[in-house]
Amino acid sequence: MKHFEADLVSVVMPMYDSEDYIEKSIQSVINQTYPFWELIIIDDQSKDKSVSIVERYTKADKRIKLVQMAANVGVAEARNKGIQSAKGRYIAFLDSDDLWLTSKLAQQVEFMRTYQVPMSYTQYRQFTDTADKPGKLIDVEARIGYRELLKGNLIGCLTVMIDRKFVPDIHMPSQRHEDYITWLSILKKGLYAYGLKEDLARYRKNLNSLSGNKFKSLKWTWNVYRKSEKLSFAKSFYYFCYYALKGLRKHF
Repeated sequence: MKHFEADLVSVVMPMYDSEDYIEKSIQSVINQTYPFWELIIIDDQSKDKSVSIVERYTKADKRIKLVQMAANVGVAEARNKGIQSAKGRYIAFLDSDDLWLTSKLAQQVEFMRTYQVPMSYTQYRQFTDTADKPGKLIDVEARIGYRELLKGNLIGCLTVMIDRKFVPDIHMPSQRHEDYITWLSILKKGLYAYGLKEDLARYRKNLNSLSGNKFKSLKWTWNVYRKSEKLSFAKSFYYFCYYALKGLRKHF
């Protein structure tokens, strides 16, 4: 039986060569109105000034901790290391170039306590140059299960919070769309993820990678169905078509 600090939110932040953005991401955690958090930053062998930046914060705030990987292992294993180091009952994820609005943790913890849900996620907006001018709102479903999630990943990783009272073991595979596979593995057990209809986070879009990643994302999603979820060809094709059509609707 694992024991966690009941009120504590463990924020897992993988980092690799993030000197341009890491300070704003850290500051968005420090600025939270909910004070009971620990920020675990996992450095995946950065070669820039990221580590020295983070070390300044660890000296100023004991809630911020730096874990350095011995070798470059990728984002999934970096997150897993952070999860293993976490002391909190609640696990939240924030990448080193994304941001939270100040009431994110407070509203989400209250939501999860009130409704006793195992996993929640929230609305968010994307941005490119500045978070002050974000794009359209990414909405959420009130509740989503395994079958619904197979139709496409509607859950933004930077908005997720998981209660380890219900989901004690969280592990991300070293496979593309690792977050999507993780959510599927949790919901496959018969659990549901619940959407909080509040705009609470900002996801940074990298324009240089958008066009090249469209085809890759299709390929990675197909592999999720066939290799990870081990669906039949017919079922994989059905969900893949659903996923592709939803993607087209976003652009037209």
